[in-house]
Amino acid sequence: MKVRGTPHRWLIALLLSATAAFGAAQEADTSAVLNLATNADPTLNPWAPGAVIESNLINTILFEQLTRYSPEDLTPSPMLATSWHAEDDGLAWVFELREGVVWSDGDPFDAADVEFTFNDVVLNPDLGAQSASQFSSIDRVEVIDDHTVRFVLKEPFSALPYYLASFAGILPVHVLGEAENPLQVAEFNKGIPVTTGPYKVAEFVPGSYVRLVPNELYWAGQPKLAGMVFRIIPDLNTQVAEAMAGQLDIVTRLSPQNVQGIESTGALEVLRQSQNLFFFVAPNFDDERLADPRVRQAMVMAIDREAMIQAILSGYGEVASGPVAPMLGALFNGDVQKYPFDPEAAAALLDEAGWTLGPDGVRQKDGERLSFYMPTGQFGDLVPATLLVQQYWQDVGIEVDVQVMEWNAYIQDVVLGRNYDLTLAWWSMPPTADVAPYFACSAAHTGNNIPNYCNEDLDAIMDEGRAALTLEQQIDAYARMQELLAEELPYLYLWWPDILTAKSVRLQGFPEINANAAFQWSFDWYVAAQ
Repeated sequence: MKVRGTPHRWLIALLLSATAAFGAAQEADTSAVLNLATNADPTLNPWAPGAVIESNLINTILFEQLTRYSPEDLTPSPMLATSWHAEDDGLAWVFELREGVVWSDGDPFDAADVEFTFNDVVLNPDLGAQSASQFSSIDRVEVIDDHTVRFVLKEPFSALPYYLASFAGILPVHVLGEAENPLQVAEFNKGIPVTTGPYKVAEFVPGSYVRLVPNELYWAGQPKLAGMVFRIIPDLNTQVAEAMAGQLDIVTRLSPQNVQGIESTGALEVLRQSQNLFFFVAPNFDDERLADPRVRQAMVMAIDREAMIQAILSGYGEVASGPVAPMLGALFNGDVQKYPFDPEAAAALLDEAGWTLGPDGVRQKDGERLSFYMPTGQFGDLVPATLLVQQYWQDVGIEVDVQVMEWNAYIQDVVLGRNYDLTLAWWSMPPTADVAPYFACSAAHTGNNIPNYCNEDLDAIMDEGRAALTLEQQIDAYARMQELLAEELPYLYLWWPDILTAKSVRLQGFPEINANAAFQWSFDWYVAAQ
């Protein structure tokens, strides 16, 4: 696959871009500073273990990737790579790198940075890089010349350009190459890192804010804002209140309950965005009680997911039948096993599995209670959603001990440490049906497969999807994958939400398709002059 356009299309795009830039330059307030919020201290290294929701968006601005998502259809488009193509029947991908890119300290960016990022960081199992399991199909990266790299694969990986656009920022080898652990360099992660994005860090005050200013060395020129400030505000309601008071310009993952109030200000608008994202309850398969599929099926049927979508999302969502969202079109298979709300059927399944009601209303089997530890993190709607699930399960005799944890502590203990029986969270994935990093045996225990689920039949189907060279082959493999995932329930699927983002009406050039893509195109943002 080549992504270079024809000269005619290229010329049209250039003219349109120049016209847009001229219009924006006329309207932009070049003294404007945007105020944003994040829920905890970010870690300014996209591969650091535990660098997730609080870090992803700011890292997307700072650390450019080889590809980014098109703001029109979320397909991969050029960023630090200008073109790419598959070789050797899909067992290698060659990327041509953009020339003229320099790091924020003035050193040139080249193929050695890509080689270092993947060979020495992502593929080093001793480091435990965040989301490394997404790239387990890569054997190594070879430098062909200063501006060409070759990803050599262990197996075909047709979705590689999609995954390279998903929080896969490139790191500077001249800064981190000599570090004992490039993911644990404090002055980089919590200080002023060397980056390639349109903005760079000017100041990081832990617990308070991170201030960005334009990167005067940026390869595409000067951005149109005077800067951005990411303020640390853990509570979403506080974020909303400050946005309504005019103190924040963007609030991502807005709660639906806040939509009407936000829109009533007239200064903010709400974007209803799509994303390949699903909310779930993860059962820990290391717990034999949860390894019984009848127990998992009963748990899903005991939850009134439609009612939860109305109560928590104000209807901005859809009951999920698996991890692949309908936004993927032909790759989405909606003809899979469904689990309607049916507490009587759930109770019957638990009886069949040998879990009968005890005198205190909690089910028991061979002297053991059907009682679980269910920690949850302080973020968004996770706590109220967890409490509702607790109530539904109590009604069928399942006891849940809910523990609410600070977000960073939750990531460390639950997501990385797997210290839970059940937990409610979500995965946000690239816009591809390749979900292997969240379900494959290789991603259990140390990767993103947090239930520690392993099914060799599923692995074989996902491998077919990765090796597919045509859309028809992908549709066939991923349809079977979704059927199996609906039957097995490695995760208890809850819903596909609409992603709601509030932004100032003065902020222009902000792609509306989803938040990740919007932040990858932050160079185009500007504030309209009043």
